[in-house]
Amino acid sequence: MGLTAAVAGASGYAGGELLRLLLAHPDISVGPVAAGSSAGQPVRALHPHLTALADRTFDVASPELLAAADVIFLALPHGESAALAARLPEDPLVVDLGADHRLGDASAWERFYGTPYVERWTYGLPELPAARPALRSARRIAAPGCYPTAAILGLAPLLAAGLIEAADIVIVAASGTTGAGRAMKPNLMSAEVMGALSAYKVGGTHQHTPEIEQALTEAAGRPATVSFTPTLAPMPRGILCTATARLAAGTNGASLRRALELYADEPFVEVLPDGTWPHTGSVLGSNAAHIQVAADTHAGRAVVVTAIDNLGKGAAGQAVQCANIALGLPEGAGLTNVGVAP
Repeated sequence: MGLTAAVAGASGYAGGELLRLLLAHPDISVGPVAAGSSAGQPVRALHPHLTALADRTFDVASPELLAAADVIFLALPHGESAALAARLPEDPLVVDLGADHRLGDASAWERFYGTPYVERWTYGLPELPAARPALRSARRIAAPGCYPTAAILGLAPLLAAGLIEAADIVIVAASGTTGAGRAMKPNLMSAEVMGALSAYKVGGTHQHTPEIEQALTEAAGRPATVSFTPTLAPMPRGILCTATARLAAGTNGASLRRALELYADEPFVEVLPDGTWPHTGSVLGSNAAHIQVAADTHAGRAVVVTAIDNLGKGAAGQAVQCANIALGLPEGAGLTNVGVAP
């Protein structure tokens, strides 16, 4: 088909994963490879595993360079993609892996991100009801965050079926260190992370909170309130998200599992057999999400656990999945639902 993809922010972890997936894509080839402070460096200096790009260097992420591609992936830090996107022509498909175009509430954006609000784009979580028709006609797509993807996939069907209370949702999720990006930070040094598990941005201060609430409110048809506590796990990649919510009257474990039958034909969402619980090792390197649910009748709460690869279904894999849909390609092109183990 001869389609080309440009990647801005290609020197980061999500950008590198995008390049890896695109190199194996049957219909899209790697075009411009751009970065910020890494411009001019060889791609192999930061991504030595991408031997097919050993002769390439990172270019400066200019609109003129990126506009030559059919699809442009923006794998930039939160708050940086909007300015670049505004200078791009209308024709290319643009998929933003950052948060700049996810929220519809300007006040929520300004509170959690502290920069001027721009606009909301089509939200790129294909498994949500009515998402695929919107993606097929979209030229601007906001790919969800990694924590929101795991939380929303687990909770949205239960809320849509009226099986849990939207006003009482508690989420605790652990992420690998790549979720924090490639910038040098003392708290991400191996000496600080290895052998330790730590919470951060506790008490409703994490920037993904309004994104999760926005999607769950839309799924429930009523306001959703989320208490979200992220934790940093001593592993490079992966997310394990445990969410609980108060059960609606008459709800039991069987009804919770029936609600997840929504995913029966989904290529990348696997509801595990009863009694089998997700773990991150099963989804590494894939675009898969593994989900399990139970009713805690003692506490009167539903418990739903989701595992994803934060760089796969939580970032690059999901972005490619959305691009495939928008470009009229097979949805799973260049992707796999099979993890790498051990």
